[in-house]
Amino acid sequence: MSKLQGKSIAISPFRGLVIDLMHFSMQVPSVTIERRMNLAALIAARQRCNPKPTWTSMFIKAYAIVAAREPLLRRSYMSFPWPRFYEHPKNIVSVNFSQKYQGEDVVLQTQIRSPENRALAEIDGIIKGFKEKPVEECEAFRRVMKLSVWPRAIRRLIIWTTMNVFGRRRGHNLGTFGITSVCDRGAGALHLVPLLTSTLHYGMFDERGCLDVRLAFDHRVLDGAPAADALASLERALLGEILAEVESMNSFTTPEKRAA
Repeated sequence: MSKLQGKSIAISPFRGLVIDLMHFSMQVPSVTIERRMNLAALIAARQRCNPKPTWTSMFIKAYAIVAAREPLLRRSYMSFPWPRFYEHPKNIVSVNFSQKYQGEDVVLQTQIRSPENRALAEIDGIIKGFKEKPVEECEAFRRVMKLSVWPRAIRRLIIWTTMNVFGRRRGHNLGTFGITSVCDRGAGALHLVPLLTSTLHYGMFDERGCLDVRLAFDHRVLDGAPAADALASLERALLGEILAEVESMNSFTTPEKRAA
């Protein structure tokens, strides 16, 4: 009986780009802080809505509200031609979404501009549209495929230039902050290596409506105190402006929808 043999598996264009991005993420001197939040009131308000706004859209809008008031959260470190900070004039959130392509689970990124000025239903609609659209029609897919045809050295030069030379291009292509979560799969990330100045991620709710919200940030741009203040402001926004919007959504829900 012959021994079982292993096999080599080619790296797909999508996984190759993930490897490239992780290469640059590992160069970011990052720190992660955590705040435990009690969002029971928001959970209750959300339960009364039909359809329910997603937690992704609520966290996106709440953090965008905070970042709109605090320019420090819209800054990024640029290294060339001299070390400096670039401050983008508006929020652009980078959102991960999963798609299937040729039997492979791929993670694509899209950007949503000025989410603090959008309704929760609109943000959910944008994200849902990207998830349900055929992968070949996604702008993020086309960008990956265009970039993947270049040799690795050129790909990394393009990414490095975007991150370190042209601040405006960095904001538009990569976003000013990121958000990611796998709580819909019943898990939460404990450690995240951020590519952007700040990336928000969170875990699972407990029976009291509490969850751990984490902010991974670039220590060249942010210190611990303003990052901690940002999480405190995020909690106030969730229980303030976001809760008020969710309650207003519930007031427009018809009895028939509530019964459903």
